[in-house]
Amino acid sequence: MYQLTRVCKPSRARLVHLGIGIRPPLPRHLPSRLLSTNALEPPKPSSSRPQIPTEPLPRSRLLSRILLVAKYTGLAALSSTFGILLLGAGIFIHDAFTYTNKDVHRVPVLPLALHPEQGGPKNLPIVRALVDDVEDDEAKKLLDKPKLVIVGGGWGAISVLQTLSPGDWHVTVVSPETFTTFTPLLPSAAVGTVQVRTLVEPLRKIVARLRGHFVDAKAVDLVMSERLLELETLTSTGNPKNVYLPYDKLIIACGSTSSTHGIQGLKHCFQLKTISDAQAIRRRILDNFETASLPITTPEERKRLLSFVVCGGGPTGVETAAEIYDFCQEDIVNYYPKICREEVSIHVIQSREHILNTYSEAISKYAEEKFRRDSVDLVTSARVSAVHPDHVVYTVRAPDGTITTHEIPTNFVLWSTGIAMNPFTRRVSALLPNQVHKKAIEVDAHLRVKGAPLGDVYAIGDCATIETSVVSHLLELVDEADKNKDGKIDFEEFDFMVARIKHRIPMAESQLQKVRTLFDLYDSDADNSLSLNELCKLLEEIGNNITALPATAQVASQQGKYLGKKLNQLAKKREVLEANGIHDLDEAVSKTFRYTHLGSLAYIGNAAVFDLGNLSFMGGLAAMYAWRSIYWSEQVSARTRFLLMMDWIIRGVWGRDLSRL
Repeated sequence: MYQLTRVCKPSRARLVHLGIGIRPPLPRHLPSRLLSTNALEPPKPSSSRPQIPTEPLPRSRLLSRILLVAKYTGLAALSSTFGILLLGAGIFIHDAFTYTNKDVHRVPVLPLALHPEQGGPKNLPIVRALVDDVEDDEAKKLLDKPKLVIVGGGWGAISVLQTLSPGDWHVTVVSPETFTTFTPLLPSAAVGTVQVRTLVEPLRKIVARLRGHFVDAKAVDLVMSERLLELETLTSTGNPKNVYLPYDKLIIACGSTSSTHGIQGLKHCFQLKTISDAQAIRRRILDNFETASLPITTPEERKRLLSFVVCGGGPTGVETAAEIYDFCQEDIVNYYPKICREEVSIHVIQSREHILNTYSEAISKYAEEKFRRDSVDLVTSARVSAVHPDHVVYTVRAPDGTITTHEIPTNFVLWSTGIAMNPFTRRVSALLPNQVHKKAIEVDAHLRVKGAPLGDVYAIGDCATIETSVVSHLLELVDEADKNKDGKIDFEEFDFMVARIKHRIPMAESQLQKVRTLFDLYDSDADNSLSLNELCKLLEEIGNNITALPATAQVASQQGKYLGKKLNQLAKKREVLEANGIHDLDEAVSKTFRYTHLGSLAYIGNAAVFDLGNLSFMGGLAAMYAWRSIYWSEQVSARTRFLLMMDWIIRGVWGRDLSRL
């Protein structure tokens, strides 16, 4: 018979344990449409829920980044293109208004400018009118203004021109060179760190602001009684022809030459004062390296060719030696045979115990240590006795006083020691009997040439030196201070005299700080008064202790600015002062010149030093960029600033130009 077996329904827990999902029972009240098969399917996960990343996701991120970079690259390219188009449009508009025909027909010229009259002590043509004096209305307005003639185109002259107010003077600049030169960077131009065109600015462009005139000539003589300046010009055939140029006020700012000190053979030396000097030095340096690279050059001759001697341890000599070292270290070693760099020797001969002796002691020691690390030969306490075509002879004084003679074979010698008068300043000094200075024209504290008619002739810059002799004013000072006319100066009168000395010679202030101590020191008979002999000794000692201003660009620039401001005041107040019978116009409109030392700086080879008086700063690249920043800001025009920046960039990226032009 059949056996009945009971089939048990598995429990829910058992099904879960076996991995079989169980749907919850549906409520009976749900509509029938929800009881379909689809309604019984498990719900699909929502897209808003977080999901585990799959393989294609990193590729999408890379693609998005590529698209982002492409977006910004496209925007940059688009903006650059727009900028270039805008710049091109600006240049086009500029050219459209620049390159136009200007009417220059029937330009008026004064007959006296074409046919000058003869006159003066030498019966030469007197140029009382220039060919562009009446070419337009603005020029005609200046025709009746006082004639201001400036001899030279250096730092002093440029500072005067930049300070003068337009319309006050009929300005004429006389110079044998048609440009001004930024002289502090001449050592850089001598090795190609910067180009010579970067350091020059045409004088005609500078004087154009004043509607002034430029005469390409050399001043040779002066007739003060008739206010005539004699000039030497060149005709179309190259022959010299002299003329007279009248003036109402004359400013001598023609600089100086290097002092020879009586040394034989200086014709074999280079100087570094002009653009021509820098170009000649650069040609000689490149010639030496090219000859030294030839296989036929003997080792002894190669060493002589690559030996560079600098006579003088001042800023110019030190910077030139540093530039030559940089040139060898950064360019010669890369583009010339390595043996040329190995055989290079640089020598600096200094007569004092230290180089840069006018700077602080810390700066001198830092520069000397820098040169020793760079293997630059420093020869101190030495004097050059002769310069020959193939060697330099010098002597060295030992601490015990013995003198030894040495020689350096060389094919390059730079002479940079001291200054001397140029021919024109020597002629002016010879015309005046009270000019006793041997290196420059003596001027008073108002920068007026001593001995010249009062207020007619000024001298500034390297060609001038402010008087330091106090004893020469003895009689005038006694006459002013001796109130009771007893022939002696008591302390009260001496105190008044000190005030007058400070007014006449401002540089004497540092020597007149302790008035009572000075008075008692020279009152040898203790009678509380100074006799003329005692006073003479005191004033002579004060004058000997006064230090003359250095022949630097900073001094010339400050003197030029001072004189320009004074001339502006003279132009405004001349008529009123003359109507009131005042003869010393300079004294009436301006105080005496006072020099403010702003500091000294020098380049010593990828490093620089700064002497700021009580503060000294020296270092490597940071100091060098500070040095560059100062010289960049001191440029004459925006054009030279742009060119200087480009030269430094080109030197840094591609090196110096090794072409021999």
